[in-house]
Amino acid sequence: MSDYANQPMNDTMESGLEDSGFEEAKKELQSWKTKTEKADDVKSRLIAEKSEEDETKEKAKQEMLVWAKKHEDCQKKFTQDMGTLQDEITVLAKRKQDLLDKLSRCQAELEAKRAESNKLKQKFKIYGQIPDTEVKFSAQDKEEDDDDSQPIRGVFTITQRATVLLLGGQALITFEEEKVASQILKIAKCSVPCENSYLDVKPKRITMDPTVTFEVHLDVSRKELKVSNVPPSMPEERMQDRLDMSFSRPSRGGGEVERVDYDKNTGTGHISFLHPGVAESLALQGRYCVNLDSEVNVQVGFIYKYQLRKFQTFCGNPKRTILLDEIKDIEDEEDLQDHLEIHFQKPCTCGGEIESIRYISGRKALQALFHEDTVESDI
Repeated sequence: MSDYANQPMNDTMESGLEDSGFEEAKKELQSWKTKTEKADDVKSRLIAEKSEEDETKEKAKQEMLVWAKKHEDCQKKFTQDMGTLQDEITVLAKRKQDLLDKLSRCQAELEAKRAESNKLKQKFKIYGQIPDTEVKFSAQDKEEDDDDSQPIRGVFTITQRATVLLLGGQALITFEEEKVASQILKIAKCSVPCENSYLDVKPKRITMDPTVTFEVHLDVSRKELKVSNVPPSMPEERMQDRLDMSFSRPSRGGGEVERVDYDKNTGTGHISFLHPGVAESLALQGRYCVNLDSEVNVQVGFIYKYQLRKFQTFCGNPKRTILLDEIKDIEDEEDLQDHLEIHFQKPCTCGGEIESIRYISGRKALQALFHEDTVESDI
């Protein structure tokens, strides 16, 4: 009786337990379904993202290939340009070296030309102190005499005398006839008898430097005066006014001024007077007092205008004069000169009458001056 009584109760309990487990399983299944759906959503999103990333990756890969191709092309172009540039550098370097060589040659030629130019300048340049000479006026231009405003004009003819430098152990002989000098020059060596021996001398033709002659035309103004050593104590315009007033004073020897030119940089000026004679009298004084900030003595003088005209050059060799070279100093200078003169006067030695002879010995030197077929010597 007890067994049957307990059975329904157990079934009811088991049924309740089964319902409770089912519910839990159902809930758990629902939970797993939810999780599965979420996982599917995440999977779908990840797949979509992966697809986008793959597309982006492919696009980036394509871009990388394009840039790699461009880089390769640029590298190839750079290599080509570098090669071309290197070739141009080589060509330019060679051209530079050629230009440097040409420059060196041109500089050498320039130096040679300068040396030749300096040599020619020395040949044609005249150095000399012209002594004071009394001038005698032989005639006067009547037209100029009627007009005192005309400048004082003078013409000077400068003639350079031909010269030869005579060194120690050399002699110059001038014969009276040209044919005698020609005969001596045909002899290679002449044996000149001395007291105890013979002296061998070598005749040579004389080569002279070119000479020049020219005219200097000089004009001295009678109305213009040069002013110098003017102190730069005021502006140019004001200085011109002060010079105008100072040189206009008759009490100081001045006169009516026509024009004033003044250069502040050099401290010089030109004063033009209206009437002639004023400039000449002031220039002879040499100094003049002008009123600036204070009284100042300035230097005054003539204004010269000169021109070089009829410049002519001459060159040639003397026909009656020869040079004797390689003369040894075996005797005194005077004795040896006498032996030379005696030897070259004899017709049997192809000599002739001697007009002049000059011999120097040792380390001496003199300048021989030629003028009108005569020779003069000046140590």
